[in-house]
Amino acid sequence: MDALDGIGGAAGAWLIAALVLGIAELAVPGVFLVFLAIAAAVTGVAVFALPDLPVAAQLAAFAVWSAVTVLIGKRWYRDYPVEGGDPMLNDRSARLVGHVVVVETAIVGGRGRVLVGDGSWPARGKDAGVGARVRVAAVVDGEVVVELL
Repeated sequence: MDALDGIGGAAGAWLIAALVLGIAELAVPGVFLVFLAIAAAVTGVAVFALPDLPVAAQLAAFAVWSAVTVLIGKRWYRDYPVEGGDPMLNDRSARLVGHVVVVETAIVGGRGRVLVGDGSWPARGKDAGVGARVRVAAVVDGEVVVELL
């Protein structure tokens, strides 16, 4: 007796495919495989209800349901966008704005260097001596624009 005969033959294969796709979505989240998992599950239920459904019709049903679920998902994410926890997560320079930093090399003639965390950044702004505390106003082309406190 084949292992799939106990759970409906081809229907069982579609349901197992749905389960595998669902697990793959959890392992590598990308919000795409879940739609294929849903399509495989719907196809599995259809094959379970219509056991004589030819393989070509099963594949066509899977293709149609895949397109339908992807379009529904696309619409859902357009209408209900997922808010990120930190919009500046991967924008290091934007995260610096507003921070108070220390002048490392005196800012003379509008140019100098400041200590940002454990690094040194080129800076421009009003003249300030070594050790002065200044606030980051912006970051432009890798250069920190500072203002006096």
